Amino acid sequence: MMDSTSKPTVVSAPGKVLIAGGYLVLDPAYSGIVISTSSRFYTVIKPLTPPTANTIRVRSPQFRDSTWTYSLSFDPLVKVHPDVNNTSKNKFVHLALQHTIALACEAHQDTTKQLLTGGLDIAIVGDNDFYSQRAQLDALNLPITLESLASIPPFSVQGVTLSEVRKTGLGSSAALITSLVSGLLVHLGTISTTALQEDGGSERKLAHNLAQFIHCLAQGKVGSGFDVAAAVFGSHLYTRFDPRVIAPLMGDNSVQPNSLLQIVSAENTSWDYHIRPFQLPPLTRIMLADVNAGSDTPSFIGKVQEWRKAYPERAYAIWTAIDKQNQSLASTLLRISDYHSQNPLKYASIVKFISTLQPIQWTADPSLPDFETQVAAEFHAAHRTMMEIRRCMKEMGELSGAAIEPPEQTKLLDKCCAQAGVIGGGVPGAGGYDAVWVLMCEPEQCRPDQWPRERVEHLWSHYTELKVTPLSAVESMAKGARLENIDEIVGLKNAMQ
Repeated sequence: MMDSTSKPTVVSAPGKVLIAGGYLVLDPAYSGIVISTSSRFYTVIKPLTPPTANTIRVRSPQFRDSTWTYSLSFDPLVKVHPDVNNTSKNKFVHLALQHTIALACEAHQDTTKQLLTGGLDIAIVGDNDFYSQRAQLDALNLPITLESLASIPPFSVQGVTLSEVRKTGLGSSAALITSLVSGLLVHLGTISTTALQEDGGSERKLAHNLAQFIHCLAQGKVGSGFDVAAAVFGSHLYTRFDPRVIAPLMGDNSVQPNSLLQIVSAENTSWDYHIRPFQLPPLTRIMLADVNAGSDTPSFIGKVQEWRKAYPERAYAIWTAIDKQNQSLASTLLRISDYHSQNPLKYASIVKFISTLQPIQWTADPSLPDFETQVAAEFHAAHRTMMEIRRCMKEMGELSGAAIEPPEQTKLLDKCCAQAGVIGGGVPGAGGYDAVWVLMCEPEQCRPDQWPRERVEHLWSHYTELKVTPLSAVESMAKGARLENIDEIVGLKNAMQ
């Protein structure tokens, strides 16, 4: 049991960007490419001061009116009761507490009760990228650049309530749920402190399955789950689970006594999702931008699903074409990584070479040695595939009436993809006006003005037809949820005050 002098339990989980597989990942016949981001949610758990039996206080210090207090009861069932004095409700936090503590009690009730005797103090914060920083940059009269974003203190106070904040689409709810659920599982001893050091062990899978269920319950629907999977496992090729696995848990009286652990257990073979290893090639960088076109992005999934039912043959043909390109993109990017493994020096040389050229020129130099020519050809193949995915997704949007890549985004992305060294780009996930992603070369040892990211950032900062705000996130090399040391995370202690 942790005493007041012990270090708190800190678990983080990353955000995500789905670069291929939008809509298709809802169907287990298809898969998608999901990239986890360096932007993370952090859950910090420590004993309540002063100790208060069976009481949990949860704080989100980045927002106004964002402290929630809960009381626990254990007989006949575990129940988490919101305090009547709470100024707002937080369904995600409440359900995470309810079902994670219930599972912990199912696994080892006496130990769990003991750990909760003095109560818990829980604080949850997210990196700045999860929330639009445009207003803050404008208020400080700072240019819209990565350098300006870096000058904003970490875990910046947003000055609004949680319901009023404008999100950037990195999957904040999935990252929050994953960090909170995983943190509680570690703190209560349901999974070991070393569980999150293994990429795919049974305890990490337990955390994943529980987080998936809670996230679905909080949202009121069973989504594809790629956002939770990215928060737990990091970047990967994702194929969804059969929704029937959690159907018994999704009703009003969802969890029957002693049934939750059996259903979300890693040993339950009905969890048939597939996580295949993936990461972006070395010396490349994904850049993300928050885009505000002055209108809300509608929910497109319903329109696409209705169109798919109304025109099954046409929809099947387009989905088959998109899936073929998605799989081709994944294979090509993995082959590019293999080339780096074969000869890192020559690989770095060709990346630096193509960083100064537009894609059409990457394979045009007959004097390039064979190895460099092969690598350049693979990069060019990735570029062509990304352009074809965009074309097919835009066509599906036009046929279904969902603005998956609206004209304003097409114009912006075309300009991005015309920059030297840019491999491709797109609108992540379900598309719309909210965001764009761009994949580019990131060569070593070159002048700053030769970096493709400098060109893209310059384009974004001077773009007038849309408000484009870069995010500081890059791909996370850490594999999903992980145990943290609070002293090693810049600004985290201050954010807890």
